Amino acid sequence: MPRRRNRTYFDESALNNKRNYIHYFNRLLELSISMFEWKNLPDTVDDRFLEYTLFMDGDAVFFKDEELGFLALQCAMNGGFNVYRIPIRRRAYAVNGYQRELTDKDSVLIYNNEIRTNSVELVRVFAHRLWDLDCIIGVNARAQKTPVLVQGTEQQRLTLLNLYKEFDGNSPVIFGDKNLDINALKALKTDAPYVGDKLYQLKNQYWNEALTYLGISNTSYQKKERMVTDEVIRQMGGTIASRYSRLNARRRAAEEINRMFDLEIEVDFREDYREIDDETMFAGQSGDGKLSDVVYDIRTN
Repeated sequence: MPRRRNRTYFDESALNNKRNYIHYFNRLLELSISMFEWKNLPDTVDDRFLEYTLFMDGDAVFFKDEELGFLALQCAMNGGFNVYRIPIRRRAYAVNGYQRELTDKDSVLIYNNEIRTNSVELVRVFAHRLWDLDCIIGVNARAQKTPVLVQGTEQQRLTLLNLYKEFDGNSPVIFGDKNLDINALKALKTDAPYVGDKLYQLKNQYWNEALTYLGISNTSYQKKERMVTDEVIRQMGGTIASRYSRLNARRRAAEEINRMFDLEIEVDFREDYREIDDETMFAGQSGDGKLSDVVYDIRTN
């Protein structure tokens, strides 16, 4: 039986790096697939799986199976396009071996965004950036340690060990005889500059950039003073544009599904993701019946 190799420091470091990357990837994945709320979906359609498929593949297909009912599954494009470059033939499939040949006459394609791409590739980029900065911050923080160097002869080992225990135990007084070498304890300085705060600020910017891509509000400016409407709108412009790219693709599919199958499916952002978000109040929406030309972040009040 082969001997099990002992885990090395390199192995442990590689494992922690992998865990850290997966941590950020899963957080962004979870946020992405929980943004949208599908209403009036048939019971046989799993909205979580639908959003996961859109995130990973960039598209899904909605159709009706005579035995299973309405389904929204992964699909493979089988070629043939209409004038708008939408595949005419498509094949639905599932991990249990289920397959179904479909066309644009009996199914509707649902796309993840207006350019019909997935989200997973960019989320991997953001997760890698965040993981990389975490590693740098950790290395820089550890470099601030000033390790203690204890030097002496083998005969002095026990004496020096006891001396260090007193030192490490924060003893206010360390007693020693006249033969004790007071120069035995020295600080081994690394002289690494601390830049963790700046790196953490950059990490927050990367995180906010990822949220902007997903269309999630990230008004992290934390301004306590009042902000004019135009200022907040400019700051959230990229977020709003990104969210409507994904929302419009889903709404368009819902409209086509409703026409084809006589359903009443709707899709919108969950309440916490909407433009007002319970975070900002826009001009003319002050909540007390009065018009206001300012907005403010209620989280800072």
